[in-house]
Amino acid sequence: MKVLVIGGGAREHALCRSLSLDPDVTALHCAPGNAGIAEVAQLHQVDALDGGAVAALARDLEADLVVVGPEAPLVAGVADAVREAGIPVFGPSREAAQLEGSKAFAKDVMAGAGVPTARSYVCTTPAEVDEALDAFGAPYVVKDDGLAAGKGVVVTDDLQAAAAHANACDRVVIEEFLDGPEVSLFAITDGVTVVPLQPAQDFKRALDGDQGPNTGGMGAYSPLPWADPKLVDEVLQSVLQPTVDELRRRGTPFSGLLYAGLAITSRGVRVIEFNARFGDPETQVVLARLKTPLAGVLLAAANGTLADLEPLRWSDDAAVTVVIASHNYPGTPRTGDPVEGLDEVADRDAPHTYVLHAGTKRDGDAIVSAGGRVLSVTASGPDLTEARARAYAAVGRIRLDGSQHRTDIAAKVAEAAAS
Repeated sequence: MKVLVIGGGAREHALCRSLSLDPDVTALHCAPGNAGIAEVAQLHQVDALDGGAVAALARDLEADLVVVGPEAPLVAGVADAVREAGIPVFGPSREAAQLEGSKAFAKDVMAGAGVPTARSYVCTTPAEVDEALDAFGAPYVVKDDGLAAGKGVVVTDDLQAAAAHANACDRVVIEEFLDGPEVSLFAITDGVTVVPLQPAQDFKRALDGDQGPNTGGMGAYSPLPWADPKLVDEVLQSVLQPTVDELRRRGTPFSGLLYAGLAITSRGVRVIEFNARFGDPETQVVLARLKTPLAGVLLAAANGTLADLEPLRWSDDAAVTVVIASHNYPGTPRTGDPVEGLDEVADRDAPHTYVLHAGTKRDGDAIVSAGGRVLSVTASGPDLTEARARAYAAVGRIRLDGSQHRTDIAAKVAEAAAS
């Protein structure tokens, strides 16, 4: 099978790494990729938002499957263009991807499907914003209606900050605050059958102790030893399957990766948001635990044959990923700094620990930073204590001037599980 992956972050590196280990994959391509992905896939330059260009590249490569990683190409309709070219594609249509592209659309779908979520208002004027903020009170939850790369959400007790964020957006969703821990649950679907993956938890705040601004994610772990063993089945029945059924009923079937961001509240499971693609950095730990070869699963979703697959097989090991970010992330991150120590990690920590590249590029013989989140250091172990120890040992070998990372990824849950 010849596979083309679209994207160039750590999520795509995780996908490419898994696909490169799949015996059914005979050729692996990625566009545009990054310095790390280049080690496992052939890179190509393409405008990832240009559906015609992506489809043309897939035709030239005689790809048997195209996997669209990021949300922006999906919302731009890239998957539609590839499907129209007659090439199987893993990723929803432009219309179905509005589940992530518009928070208001997602709320409407959830209402139609009877999916439990936070009460909310859609606001387009300052007067509507003031009314909604007053109705819910603090903590205020304000979400930009459109795509914001994981950074369009403000949760604050500061009324002025909440109003300022809301009024800086064309349209916002203001909703009640949901208490309780958050869980990310991915599901692969062909528009009818829904196959959930293993749950993960990520860390959105930039600083230890969940302080600082929201980011695209500073780390993640899986499994969740504190979660109800019935959680995945419950979410499949109350959230994932009803959402897929509702989208099909509306004539916009969803095929690809459905990501449910959940809050486990005192009143039960509630959906915080949906995404239309693998999440980053949760993908790094979920795929680290998946034993079933990936390509066949993604192709079955693209071809509508998921119901024919055997149940997915999972490792009992735990996985932890720690993000190394550039100086000043998530503000205006500094780029162009050399990344050193990668060979040392490969020599001393493999195979249970490896580095996935997010924002990197090659500059001559050197690898340099090229984005806010630069690397995802990912490790597996028999339990979370060992997995995080291995991950942080490898983080300590990597040198990137001015870099930052959280030191507490999975710390509390590992301590609790060990006691």
